[in-house]
Amino acid sequence: MTSVTSLFAPVETDLDLLTDNLKGLVGTRHPILSAAAEHLFGAGGKRVRPAIVLLLAKAILPGQDISAKHRRLAEITEMIHTASLVHDDVVDESAVRRGVPTVHSSFGNRIAVLAGDFLFAQSSWYLANLDNLRVVKLLSQVIMDLAEGEIQQGLNRFDSSLSMQAYLDKSYFKTASLIANSAMAAGVLSNLPEATINQLYAYGRHLGLAFQVVDDILDFTGSDESLGKPACSDLKNGHLTAPVLYAMGQHPGLATLIDREFSQAGDFDQALELIHRSDGIAKARELAAQQAQSAIACLECLPASEAQTALVNMVDYVLRRIS
Repeated sequence: MTSVTSLFAPVETDLDLLTDNLKGLVGTRHPILSAAAEHLFGAGGKRVRPAIVLLLAKAILPGQDISAKHRRLAEITEMIHTASLVHDDVVDESAVRRGVPTVHSSFGNRIAVLAGDFLFAQSSWYLANLDNLRVVKLLSQVIMDLAEGEIQQGLNRFDSSLSMQAYLDKSYFKTASLIANSAMAAGVLSNLPEATINQLYAYGRHLGLAFQVVDDILDFTGSDESLGKPACSDLKNGHLTAPVLYAMGQHPGLATLIDREFSQAGDFDQALELIHRSDGIAKARELAAQQAQSAIACLECLPASEAQTALVNMVDYVLRRIS
């Protein structure tokens, strides 16, 4: 199976430079926050989101160098993503991410919250310095969407009446918004026609939703080691995802177990059994495949190139994670 990092071959050198720059952008004025940032950016993340921005920059203008503004956009995208992960880990009380201790488990909740705030603030400052109001609005919307998604997720814990649309909205806020709006911003910085800019946004939206649905499937089919966190943790925490919502349609008794928050002995194991006996995971696979196909169709607006092919293969990679 092709690794995700091999897809980034057209921008591999650019991504290495990005990682070095990120550590420098945080600065050294606050040693503890800098240590937290070093811990984050050295944690072996796949750097999918900045890679998409850099690949788009190359695909938009094949054969030309990536502009300084596109590089900065990629850095801002990764800073926003990383800041959101730090805050998510505090809220979810996650001890590990990507197989390494989370910031709050290494430095404490106070430093973790401050580190996340600091990264959001730094990203906002560098965003303003791009001197492009439309891009500022796009990425500022992402930060609002991330907060909205976290709030919705918190309010909807163990809510068996959650609709599929509400799940998709939350998935957009928490995952797809950053990919979609940063992809759109890459088109804006390149002064592309409005129709093409909108196609880049749609690519990011569909890819982000496919990515989230696949992650939600893997929560039921993956191991602790492959996930870098405990399997089935979303269900255990009351976060209802596509496989669960589809399963409830076949097994109404699952809703009863969820509504009482698995408070009785054997509830959680029974819920898992009902999910695996249902078509929930299979239907979630179909949903991810639909989003993936829509993402690929959006890339027809770009000329053929190595970078454009990598963006198509990125979608295929997302689906292969559950094949």
